[in-house]
Amino acid sequence: MTNYEVESKFRVDDPEPIRQALLASNALEREAVAQEDRYLAHPSRNFAETGEALRLRLDGSTNKITYKGAKLGGLAKTREEIELTFEEGLENRERLTRLFLLLGFQEVATVRKRRVEFEAERNNRLFHVAIDRAESLGTFVEVETIAGGETDVPAAQAEVVAFAGELGLDHPEPRSYLRMLLESEGFPKHESR
Repeated sequence: MTNYEVESKFRVDDPEPIRQALLASNALEREAVAQEDRYLAHPSRNFAETGEALRLRLDGSTNKITYKGAKLGGLAKTREEIELTFEEGLENRERLTRLFLLLGFQEVATVRKRRVEFEAERNNRLFHVAIDRAESLGTFVEVETIAGGETDVPAAQAEVVAFAGELGLDHPEPRSYLRMLLESEGFPKHESR
């Protein structure tokens, strides 16, 4: 079965009211972690045109590789996501990066952020809410859940929008951190990741 990441991101000036609302709703707060996301470009496919992304993430000491598919339509950003962990540590991430570079991939950009994540359950659905302080970009809140297949996508999208609204979040930022970073560095605005 294909799982779809369903999320909305919001720029915020002060994340503390959202944090307090999450804690009041019995959300579980995780310890803050530093994340470094290295994005790679495919040697023969233009991810800016296809809407896909390939990311190597250092999450604390945990390494993850993530494929994000093209965006689907709807109330919240939705795309297929496949994420796998691999051996911990910066050295292992550098080795995997080198492997991809030797295969013809190219580094696009690196997004660095400090993330505090919360887990919350509402209407029998697990949500991850992240408060991110993204280097050079600002502070954001992401509300995310997983849709278990295409038939669950509309319900998951509606629930993300509703939960974000309950937290007082109502003007989503449609761009990814990668796209915002590339635009701030003068890359073309059509970058869709």
